[in-house]
Parts: sequence; structure tokens; C-alpha cells
Amino acid sequence: MAQVITSENFEAFLNTGKPMVLDFWATWCGPCRMVGPLIEQLAQEYDGHAIIGKCDVDEEDELSARFGIRNIPTILFIKNGQVVDKQVGAASKAVLEEKLKNIL
Repeated sequence: MAQVITSENFEAFLNTGKPMVLDFWATWCGPCRMVGPLIEQLAQEYDGHAIIGKCDVDEEDELSARFGIRNIPTILFIKNGQVVDKQVGAASKAVLEEKLKNIL
């Protein structure tokens, strides 16, 4: 299951040293609901290899502002504490998985 990422626990996840995939989403966002199940699948398939998380932009203004999130879904790919790739808008599982493999 994807982790719920908040401004309170973000640094702890980051400090694990594992690559992170962070999905910024909202309950009212149609494309976010399309991407959500893909994020959950990746979380199961890459458990232990990467942190796959979701951040609700309506509840986490601070984290959304920190990364300059303006459109959702926005999925950040973070390695060594740096955003190295991102996907804005809905994408297929193959696209998301390719970006994830690039940071492993």
C-alpha cells in the first residue's frame, strides 16, 4: 500500500535513503483517481526497494508549496533527496514504472 506522505513524516521517509515516488493528488481530481490504482500497484511491486507515497494537496499545503505543485496529479521521482524527474497529468503504468526504474 502506498504511504501517506505529510509534511510531518516526509523527512523521515527521505532519510531512509531509498528512492521515492510521490503522487500529489486530491479526492475531487478525476485524473488523480485514474493514477491512484497504478501508484498502489507500484507500491506493492516495489515494496522494500522504493518509497511510494501519496500526498493529498488539500490537506498538505506546506508540502505542495515546497515542491511548487500547481497541477495535479503531479508525481515526483526523488533520488538522494533531489527531484530528478516528474510526471504532470495522468500517465500509464508503463510510463510511471520506467521513471521509477530510472531512479532505482
